Amino acid sequence: MATTYKIDPAHSSAQFTIRHMMITNVRGSFKKVEGTIVLDRENPAASSVEATIDAGTINTNEEQRDAHLKSPDFLDVAKYPTITFVSTRVAPSSNGEWKVDGNLTIHGVTRPVTLDVEAPSEEGKDLRGYIRIGTSAATKIKRGDYGLTFNAALETGGVVLGDELKIELDISAVRA
Repeated sequence: MATTYKIDPAHSSAQFTIRHMMITNVRGSFKKVEGTIVLDRENPAASSVEATIDAGTINTNEEQRDAHLKSPDFLDVAKYPTITFVSTRVAPSSNGEWKVDGNLTIHGVTRPVTLDVEAPSEEGKDLRGYIRIGTSAATKIKRGDYGLTFNAALETGGVVLGDELKIELDISAVRA
């Protein structure tokens, strides 16, 4: 039987990593992740995920960079205030992991992605009596596929930003 859970923004996060100047990684996160998980452990194909990230909550611990990432050069949060994911298929994989296929929309562009997901935890009761589950997920995308093409050449060769974006999610959800 399927159970519905609401993603808890206070206990969930979305992080990303991108190569900077071809020598190091820069990490960032979004402070507000919301959505719904419908989980059917006996029939995973009946499960689904819908999630929304507030793009304006981007945080890389550098105010000027965050402002630039919110600008039309990148996320253009005035025009595209959210990043969304809607699953199209959920299936168990190997070693207790699941594969969740879906459509990811960033900067007004929707593309299919596959999330590698840790099998959702068993239910547990929190200190306030709410029933929760948790999980983590990861994927990689090419930012250029979503129209995020801003870059600059380096004097020494190469570019300021890599195209590959690693995305990691840590989710805590409360039974609805």
